[in-house]
Amino acid sequence: MPRLPELTPAELSPAQRRVHDMIAAGPRGNVPGPLAVWLRRPELAERAQALGQYCRYDSSLPPRLSELAILVTARYWTADYEWWAHEKHARAAGLPDAVIEAVRAGRAPALERDDEAAVYEVATTLYRERRLPDAVYRRGLDALGEGGFVDLIGIMGYYALIAMTINAFDVRPPDGKPCFP
Repeated sequence: MPRLPELTPAELSPAQRRVHDMIAAGPRGNVPGPLAVWLRRPELAERAQALGQYCRYDSSLPPRLSELAILVTARYWTADYEWWAHEKHARAAGLPDAVIEAVRAGRAPALERDDEAAVYEVATTLYRERRLPDAVYRRGLDALGEGGFVDLIGIMGYYALIAMTINAFDVRPPDGKPCFP
């Protein structure tokens, strides 16, 4: 059970209700997992969901690249709910099952596209080393362009916040099953 159960409609303050309804009316259609936790602080929820909307729906990266970055982030943080929520989006965005399964297992996937290889290398290197060596930085910049590279780092940062929220508050997939070996 999550450490903070979702608030019922009757428990929402006017500020929480306003933010809840704003999130539910957007592209998500509901107030899932970590956003439900953030509703405890509606000011945080409102700002974080706006960043999340940009990162998920409006960034310059095509969905297959942003979903790859999200899956790498979920795997790095072992954030089951994040993985559960995005695995289907990664498939729909065109990431092959073999790539998804390799990332889930913690193995380097066989990536045929230069932009996917750059996203994977930047993400795994930055999480592992906390910095980007010049050669990795250059490959990322060359593959994604300046705006795409900035968006990639923003997506990783936002989904790291999601993962930390999931892990700190024990937000699990609806079936409760772990997603990682």
